[in-house]
Amino acid sequence: MTEGKSQWKEFVEAVSVLQWVLSFLFLGLTCIVLMVYLMFTSLWPLPALYFTWMVLADWQTPERGGRKMTFVRRWRIWDHYRDYFPVKLVKTAELSPDKNYVLGCHPHGIMSAGAFSCFSTESSGFAQTFPGMRARLVVLAGMFRIPLFREYLMCAGICPVSRPSLVHLLSKTGKGNAVVIIIGGAAESLSSCPGANTHTVVVKDRKGFVRVALEFGADLVPSTHSGRTSSFSR
Repeated sequence: MTEGKSQWKEFVEAVSVLQWVLSFLFLGLTCIVLMVYLMFTSLWPLPALYFTWMVLADWQTPERGGRKMTFVRRWRIWDHYRDYFPVKLVKTAELSPDKNYVLGCHPHGIMSAGAFSCFSTESSGFAQTFPGMRARLVVLAGMFRIPLFREYLMCAGICPVSRPSLVHLLSKTGKGNAVVIIIGGAAESLSSCPGANTHTVVVKDRKGFVRVALEFGADLVPSTHSGRTSSFSR
């Protein structure tokens, strides 16, 4: 047993991480299978209406800021998720709410647990650490084509890592935005090992975010994960 934690606390933490891992691996596929299955039942009007609405009326919503819901980001389960590792957000520089920023997050890792905790939930205290700032993690755009799963991502404030999405976040939503990009993607995750003394940054062919930041006057800020901690420097 971890010192200072009850067995019940450790159990709840483990369950919170398990649900996140299962969601990461299987929730998207489960949503697809469910919607296809419903199409062959008496409930077929529900998925039919959903797909019609998604394609005709809501297709561009993820690239227009999505539908962030604060109550989802503040679910108690994310506090247990944070405590399991534990994840800690460390500030090494101020971010002015009068400007916009693009945070280059490194290393990627396999599941980006630290980035998710710090930027897609309120459990690590980003809003309190950087008053007036709004963090938006951006991920693979293809995830927002998966029915139902896209709604879950948008509720957590996650957006696609596409040019239209970045342009919207940096030019259409005022100041105080911190757009977080895990730069290296899946390629970088293959070079990231827990406890490694060195890390490889895969950025040579991934500079589009730099051009967008320059175009809209956003500052580039490196964010480094050390173990399970996220820290910033400018």
